Amino acid sequence: MKNISELSNCYGCGICAIICPTKIINIQEKSGFYQPVIKNQDKCINCGLCINVCAFINNNSKDTEHPVDLNAYSAWSNNKTIRQSSSSGGISYEIGKYLIEKGYNAIGVKYNTNTNRAEHFMTKSIEQFKDSIGSKYIPSFTIPGFSKINRKDKFFITGTPCQIDSVRRYLKKYHLENNFILLDFFCHGVPSMIMWRKYLHIIPTLDNDETISWRNKKNGWHNSWVMSITKPNCDNKERYFSAKSNGDLFYQMFLGHQCLSKACYKYCKYKQLKSAADIRIGDLWGDKFKNNKDGVSGVIAFTEQGNNLLSEISQANIIQLNKEASDIILSEQMKECAKKPWSYLWVKYSLQTHLNLKVISFIAKCICHIEKKLTK
Repeated sequence: MKNISELSNCYGCGICAIICPTKIINIQEKSGFYQPVIKNQDKCINCGLCINVCAFINNNSKDTEHPVDLNAYSAWSNNKTIRQSSSSGGISYEIGKYLIEKGYNAIGVKYNTNTNRAEHFMTKSIEQFKDSIGSKYIPSFTIPGFSKINRKDKFFITGTPCQIDSVRRYLKKYHLENNFILLDFFCHGVPSMIMWRKYLHIIPTLDNDETISWRNKKNGWHNSWVMSITKPNCDNKERYFSAKSNGDLFYQMFLGHQCLSKACYKYCKYKQLKSAADIRIGDLWGDKFKNNKDGVSGVIAFTEQGNNLLSEISQANIIQLNKEASDIILSEQMKECAKKPWSYLWVKYSLQTHLNLKVISFIAKCICHIEKKLTK
């Protein structure tokens, strides 16, 4: 393989497009997921850089293997507003805010209402970085943010574990690791953008000044799997509110593993303690915090750089940081790749038809019921 053109699927991280010296790689959506496409094979100079940084092609390096007795914490922001608006404890935002104040550029993910997709973006503004607060459970288009990476400035970058692994490979290639802080999260997988667009057809159309949220603590942190649309400056009143507990179709498809990326089912190499990041975060579910309604982040520092940063922010009284055993952090997180349900092929092909999401999800639910009955 001389370049990434032979890949039939991948993580869609986009780092191959960033590192390509001839800029002949585009990242495009294919069948609901982002993939690299070579614009002009004749201009390929066979440098191999796109292959070298690809986390999908390459086996895990020692950067993703960690001992169980590492630095693990429960944590949350001491700012009640930030904690309430975040998916769990607000740690990612507080790290980004702290580093921006230290002169870092921050690359996070926001939802673009013009393109109806999640996009990585770069900012030096704390106010703009607030757009990264909250989970976005769809694939992120990385190019707007990752294209801003350079070799002279300092950066804080957040992303899925596979995205961050490719970023780490890029940094190692150019000996830039000291200028970067990388953060990933316990990832469930990413669902099809085709499913997302079908979901948008059954909810109110977003105005440009509105925000959509995948998590909402209106009913408490443990019942925060909610899709909501909010108009700013209207006392945070939701114009649309649909909860997983009431059968929200997006969460039925996403958490039911109905339409995840192929890589999420078979090629995810980043469960539990496998990570190339400095810090990993996620919801700290489990018995210890089952009565907490505000949100608690499970946090693991994989590198000395990451652990020192967490200590600094804690000592500055920005976050509450409590030492935990790693098994408490890991207990409710996925231990292996998502498994394809029997309904997977039906959903895959029906998403590309005129059928609406209500019909697709209803039939998928029936198939899953049959599967459950026959596999008892």
